[in-house]
Amino acid sequence: MRHLLLAACPNPNGLRKPTNSGPSGKPRADALLQAKADATLLWIKAQEDAGLDIVCDGEQSRQHFVHGFLEKVEGIDFDNKVTMGIRNNRYDAMVPQVVSALRLKGRVHGFEAQLARAHTKKKLKFTLPGPMTIIDTVADRFYGDKVKMAFAFAELLNQEALALQADGVDIIQFDEPAFNVYMKDAADWGVQALERAVQGLNCTTAVHICYGYGIKANTDWKSTLGDEWRQYETVFPALARSSIDQVSLECINSHVPPNLMKLLAGKDVLVGVIDVASDVVETPEEVAGAIARALEFVPKERLFPCTNCGLAPMGRDVAWRKLKALAAGTQLAKERLESTSAFRQF
Repeated sequence: MRHLLLAACPNPNGLRKPTNSGPSGKPRADALLQAKADATLLWIKAQEDAGLDIVCDGEQSRQHFVHGFLEKVEGIDFDNKVTMGIRNNRYDAMVPQVVSALRLKGRVHGFEAQLARAHTKKKLKFTLPGPMTIIDTVADRFYGDKVKMAFAFAELLNQEALALQADGVDIIQFDEPAFNVYMKDAADWGVQALERAVQGLNCTTAVHICYGYGIKANTDWKSTLGDEWRQYETVFPALARSSIDQVSLECINSHVPPNLMKLLAGKDVLVGVIDVASDVVETPEEVAGAIARALEFVPKERLFPCTNCGLAPMGRDVAWRKLKALAAGTQLAKERLESTSAFRQF
């Protein structure tokens, strides 16, 4: 049972406004790069100190989990953003436009991946946006076909993923919250696009599917979903048939029926046991209880306790205490398993 932080961490105070600025008042490129490096190393150390088995860079070099990738893609116009409804018009966002054929300008996340790899001996996880979520977060002015555009992005994601693997990344996770919005499309072609993105990878591959965080529109939407959130029921069977190694889902304090995890037989299941929508820090007992419920449906050797989503919406102190709760709760769950059955160390 390996515990891990799912993705993003809060930015340290100095990252967004480095004091070393140029004449325009904007941070100098070298100062900004150093601030990103400092923040990345801070959160790697925080994860290690908390006792996590698998660490990530905390997405400290990105302003947005999708746009952080798109900034290094030719064919996208960031200068003339437009307002567009995303996540099935759940809310409006200012998005860049796809205006020509897509190509990578070069490496996207080489700096932070290589930095992280050089500064931890733990297993290293790195996140990328998934193809379906990307096309739901840009305005198409070129392809005229969402499936065609998704596969175009999948090819670029695959190029960067292969490079990340060469950097020494152990686990590459694709974030696909759109899978919980366009469930039929996700099952019909979204998983296929994801398969294109992981083509040729030998490292562990994962997909994260949550219900969205950080803004009121997501909270309001969740309040309309009723007592049982069964969106996972549509896409999990397709993922179970795929080559993706791990599926990450939210669990604690959600209305997701835990028995849906049975649909992921044969896959590692990353079970969210830390709530990222609340500043209330879970107790080890609460975390261990969430793990115990998941163990009714997931074999212990395939269960990975983690956070429901990234901790970016949290304050730094709360995020740190939640990391420690994740590790402490996982250790408590292990001890209980050891005392109640013949237990093979994870």
